[in-house]
Amino acid sequence: MAIDGRMLSGISVLVAVVESGNFARAAETLSITPSGVSRAISRLESRLGVLLLQRTTRSVKLTEEGQQFYAQVMPMLTSMEDAADALSDSPHQVRGRLRVNIDSYFSRLILAPRLPEFFARYPQIKLELITREQWGDLVSDGMDIAVRFGIPQPSSLVARRLLETRVVTVASPDYLRQHGRPATPEALSQHNCIQFRDPQTARAFDWEFHRGRNDQGQGAKGQQVLKVQTDGGLLINDAGVLHISCLSGVGIAQMFELGNEQQLASGELIDLFPDWPGEIYPLYAFYPSRRFTPAKVRVFIDFCLEIIGADIG
Repeated sequence: MAIDGRMLSGISVLVAVVESGNFARAAETLSITPSGVSRAISRLESRLGVLLLQRTTRSVKLTEEGQQFYAQVMPMLTSMEDAADALSDSPHQVRGRLRVNIDSYFSRLILAPRLPEFFARYPQIKLELITREQWGDLVSDGMDIAVRFGIPQPSSLVARRLLETRVVTVASPDYLRQHGRPATPEALSQHNCIQFRDPQTARAFDWEFHRGRNDQGQGAKGQQVLKVQTDGGLLINDAGVLHISCLSGVGIAQMFELGNEQQLASGELIDLFPDWPGEIYPLYAFYPSRRFTPAKVRVFIDFCLEIIGADIG
C-alpha cells in the first residue's frame, strides 16, 4: 500500500489522539476541530480496512490492530523527527509532547526540583508526567517512556538502568525513645512496622535483609538473605506518606536511601541495621523497542542520569 500525504496526515492525527488521550485534546494540539480529527481517523481506518480506535463516551483506546499499526509506524515517524532535528545542532530544536509514566517518589524528590533546568534547556518540549500504581501499556496508553523502580519483567520494551539505591530500615528518634531500638531484624516482630502495599499483588511488601554483596552489587558467595515477618497498624501505597509517617514516629519503615540522605546524616532518621546493607532496588527507564529513539526521549533519559549523578555523587 502506497503511503501518500493524506495517509501521513491521518497517521499524524492518530498519534495526536493516542498521545493526548482523546479527540478534543488532539484537536487542540493540531489546531483543528474534533470533528476534523474524527473524519481523519475514519478515513485512515477505511484506507487500512481495520478499526484502529475503540471509542467510548469516556475514553479512546487503541484496538489490538491499532496497537500493532501504531508500533509499526512510530519508527518511521521517529526517523523523520530525527532527520528534522539533525538539521540543527541546537538543543532547542528538540520539541514535542513527552508523556512519561513515572514513579511518584522519583518524580517528587529527584526530578521536580530540577525541572526549571530541563525547561530552560528544552523550551519546546511539553512534558506530561503521569504517576500511577499500575504500569498499563505504554503504547496503548500513549506513553513515550516509563521511569519505574523494580526488576524488569520480560517484554519487548527497552530497559535502561538509571541507578540502584539501598533499602534501609529506619525509625525516628522519638519512636525509638518510646519503644526501644530493635537489636536484630528478627526483633521487628515486636514493633509497629509501617507496611507498604505492592501494587502488583495488593499485599504488603515482604521485609528482607541482605548482606554479603560485593562492591559491584553482585551476589557474593555466602550472601545472606533474611526474611522477617512484620506487622503494623498502617498500610499505605504512597512513598511520601511513608516518609512523613516514619519521621513523625508512627513506626519503623523500610524505604529507599535515595532521597533520604540528609535525614539519615542529620539523625532525623536512624538506620537501624547498618550491618545489613545489601538490599538494593533498581530504577529503570523503559521505552518501546525502536531502531531510532526519539530525541525527546533521549534528552529526558540523559537529564535524569545527569541529576541523579549530581544528587548522589
